[in-house]
Formats: sequence, C-alpha cells, structure tokens
Amino acid sequence: MKTSAAITRPLSWDDVQVFLGVVQQGSIAGAARALGVNHSTVLRRIGSLEDTLATRLFDRLPSGYALTSSGNDFADRLAGMVEQMEAAHRHLMGLDVEVKGIIRLTSTDTLVQGVLMPLLARFRAAYPGVQVQVVMNNTLLSLTKREADVAVRGSNRPPENLVGRRVGDIQTALYASRAYLKEVGRRTNLDEYAWVAPDEGLSHLEQAKWLSKHVDPTRIALRVDSLVGMVDAVHSGVGVGLLLCPLADARPELVQLAPPDPQLNTRIWILTHPDLKQVARIRAFTQFLFDALSQDPRLAH
Repeated sequence: MKTSAAITRPLSWDDVQVFLGVVQQGSIAGAARALGVNHSTVLRRIGSLEDTLATRLFDRLPSGYALTSSGNDFADRLAGMVEQMEAAHRHLMGLDVEVKGIIRLTSTDTLVQGVLMPLLARFRAAYPGVQVQVVMNNTLLSLTKREADVAVRGSNRPPENLVGRRVGDIQTALYASRAYLKEVGRRTNLDEYAWVAPDEGLSHLEQAKWLSKHVDPTRIALRVDSLVGMVDAVHSGVGVGLLLCPLADARPELVQLAPPDPQLNTRIWILTHPDLKQVARIRAFTQFLFDALSQDPRLAH
C-alpha cells in the first residue's frame, strides 16, 4: 500500500472511525447502526477517506463491501493505534478518579478573608494531593474560558451557563467602633452619624442602594471600593457602616447597632462549569465546600 506520498490532506478521524466501523461490523448498514449515523454518511466518509489516501479501500461487490489489499493493510496498521488510544483513555480515566491536581478557585476578597480560608486549610489536610490556587477578584472570572475551575460568589442572580448550589446567605448589619460610639454617643437619627459607604464601583450592592435611599450624601465621610476596606474604615473610627457580618463580627472592637436586615442578604453560591462537575478533584472540592458552608454559622441558612 503506497499511500504516504499520495496523501494530499490530513486524515479525518471521523472518516477513520467510520472505516473501522465497517471493518468491525462487516457491512455499511452495521456500521451505520453502531455509529448512530445514516447509510449515506457512512458511504460519504468512506469515499472521503479513499480520496485522502488516493487508494481504494473496499471492493463494491453484489454481496457487500470487501476490503482490498490496501484496505487490509490500512486496517492492520490502525489496529495498533486504536489499542493505544483505548489504553490512553483508560489511563486518563484512572487518573481522573484520583483526587489530585490543581484547582483554580475564584472568589471575592470578602469571602476568602471572612469565610473560606479556614476551610481551604481543612480541605488541604484532607486532600494533600490537591493544590488550590486562589484568585481574589471582585469580578467573576470566566469559568467557560477556564480562567478558573470553581467560583464561590455572592449573587442573587448567578450566571445561567454555570452549575452550582446555594449554600446560604451572607448577612449585612450596621456597625460602629467602640471608640467612635464613645466619641459621638448612640444616636437615633442616622443622619447624625458620619458614614462609610461603598464607592460607585459597588453601586449594584444592596447596601449601596439602601444608603442612597436612607442616608444624606453629605453625611458620607468615606467611600471605599472594597467591603473589606469598609470594615477597616469603620474599625478605625471614621464612622458607621453597613458591613458584612462575618467580617465585622471577627473584630471585637466593632459593635452591631441593629440586627441584620434580610433585605440586604446576598446568596452565596458554589459554581463550576458543566464540563468540570464530574472531574474527581472538582467534585470532591465542591462537595467539601457545600458540606462545610451549609453548616457554617457565619452564614444565614
């Protein structure tokens, strides 16, 4: 069989699969049934492969298709390649059931600092073969483009192209530092306080919308583009602020002035791409986070 010099275009794996189907099934009709395609597709693929190889692979006989000598030679050469591909597939599947490798996690600085970091330490202890890479970013990296494998996000409208589970809500309440309260005293009129507020980049947050409705803009002493930064500002005595409870409650110097308002709650989701949900390390990681966060007292359930 002299095909190497005659090949004018790359082999199509689809054409080769159809050829192997005819060889294994012994007929065009059998190959079509096994491959889930129609009769004409099999004929077209065989014709395409013969054109690419510039040789006839089958004799068209009244009793059916029979391999030519070139076809027999080509089938013999493919047999070893198919066995290697199947062996590689079994090897990769075996690797995939092991919980090891790299997981790229994206989340906000708020959730990483306020909730996730202790859990990541526990996961690492349970699965030492996994390396977690954390990307703290307040914009959702594209899981579709594989910029990250897993996202833990606060959102009341998660992206529809991702799969995931809601684990609870993160609450928001009004806080002040003990030093600030000692200086100005407790006030019943909110406009008597100086305020720490999110900046325009966080205007989509519920607490930003609440502030725009209930607080005189002239009372805002400081705007910050980070919810973690807002906690630092209130802790330093700049004024009062609507802070995330897991972050504020971790600061003994901060005092909660009113109970959390359910209207300010943000739903927390564990998200991944549908193509990744059955990967062993991703499945183990997302299940671990779900179990831990579903019971986490820092979240509302």
